Amino acid sequence: MRELYERLAGEVGKVVVGQEDVVRGVVTGLAVGGHVLLEGPPGVAKTLLASAVARALGLEFRRVQFTPDMLPSDLTGTSTLRGGELAFRSGPVFTNLLLADEVNRTPPKTQAALLEAMQEGQVSVDGVSRPLPDPFLVVATQNPIEYEGTYPLPEAQLDRFLMKIEVGYPPAAGELRMLGLARQGLRPVSLEDVALVADVAQVRAARAVVDGIGVADDVADYVVAVVRRTRELPSIALGASPRAAVHLLVAAKAAAALAGRSFVTPDDVAGLAAPVLCHRLVLRPEAELERYDAADAVRTVLESVPVPR
Repeated sequence: MRELYERLAGEVGKVVVGQEDVVRGVVTGLAVGGHVLLEGPPGVAKTLLASAVARALGLEFRRVQFTPDMLPSDLTGTSTLRGGELAFRSGPVFTNLLLADEVNRTPPKTQAALLEAMQEGQVSVDGVSRPLPDPFLVVATQNPIEYEGTYPLPEAQLDRFLMKIEVGYPPAAGELRMLGLARQGLRPVSLEDVALVADVAQVRAARAVVDGIGVADDVADYVVAVVRRTRELPSIALGASPRAAVHLLVAAKAAAALAGRSFVTPDDVAGLAAPVLCHRLVLRPEAELERYDAADAVRTVLESVPVPR
């Protein structure tokens, strides 16, 4: 698992500079069967990173630009008349890695078309359930700056994302390295240089490694205490769900595998608490008025829950 990440990060680094944490998050999502929400301003290589990851892992990749006029069938597929008979024409969701670009720019009806795919790994059209490829990963993006004409994701859909990762600007040295990448006009020619470092079988093997990571009882108790504490803070109107506890523990197991360990530590849990929990928390209006955000709430939770030793 660790070797896979290091090789993948090396290949993705040929085209994307300074986003190692994002690559780690996408690898974690693939290894545990979870989905990732990337939030960041335009131009920080969110789309390019997803494409490079799929290329390096030999995964089928499709990108969907979510727009206000998009219909659910544009995503899932529809039945069409061929030779006098109805035949199913699959949509772009039938892939290994789906980039849902600017997912908050499409109406709730189309956003909801992703719910079954993300949770069940299948799509139901015309009363027939069709399985999606394995592995299947949704990498969704949204812009945190410009909200005009957007449809915020409902809590039920946010809860299906394993983690939300903030994609920021690279440091000055990283931007300088980016300027040195080979280009053909504006297009980075180095994308063609991204080599295959693994295949689908190795991705599934990584999942098996994560499944085999051990979890002590006191660490499991710590996960439950952290998640339950989010429901008790006076600043939070809606705390993390039981699904969040499952996601936090499984993500911590992936972190242990990436570190080359066979067991989860409390530090693994605490290190992933923010990306796994922040997008699931709904703050009270008075807390937002005081500029208290979800990250502050998670820090408060971690400071108030005793760490097992």
